[in-house]
Amino acid sequence: MSSLIVYVDGFNLYHGLKEQFGRRMLWLDLVDLSKSLRPRSNLVQVRYFTAPVLDEPPAASRQGRYQQALLAQNPGLVDIVQGRYQKKPMKCRKCGAGWTHYEEKETDVNIATSLVADAARRLSDSALIVSADSDLTPAVKAARSLNPSLYVAAAFPPKRFSAELKKLMPGSFHISPNKIRQSQLPQTVSGAGRSYLRPVKWS
Repeated sequence: MSSLIVYVDGFNLYHGLKEQFGRRMLWLDLVDLSKSLRPRSNLVQVRYFTAPVLDEPPAASRQGRYQQALLAQNPGLVDIVQGRYQKKPMKCRKCGAGWTHYEEKETDVNIATSLVADAARRLSDSALIVSADSDLTPAVKAARSLNPSLYVAAAFPPKRFSAELKKLMPGSFHISPNKIRQSQLPQTVSGAGRSYLRPVKWS
């Protein structure tokens, strides 16, 4: 049985899920999903790449609860890698109105770094990238160069697709809505003496 590491682009997946289902499928068990996508592989690790939400305490609270639930449900199998958000003041040239633009940073770089480092250390036989970000193309090429036997594929989130990644990795595919529905965390997740309840807003 081949070993597998899954690399999840958190915001690419989040926005795809939200566009397809609203908030109903955000309480997603990434380990269950990964196992369903590659059932014949031995899952070594799910690396989940995200960034803390800024200036929205309720959203940040839901995000933190979800991450803790993931860790509690799947001890030792989930590695959460944090990037960052960057705030940029914006101004309308016509009317002069101002607002703050939030841009998520470092996720693609963190995924690329992990993929290449894992390939160099030959930590798995196969890699599955849950993303449709074509900026990951150079990292896939570098990982294959370091470990020519590594099988790499992309699982595109809902409403997301990259022709460039599909061409580079012919085994890539869209994640089906059924697999997402069947891979939800329990309503309440318990672990290490604590419980995490699915946010009401995600019901």
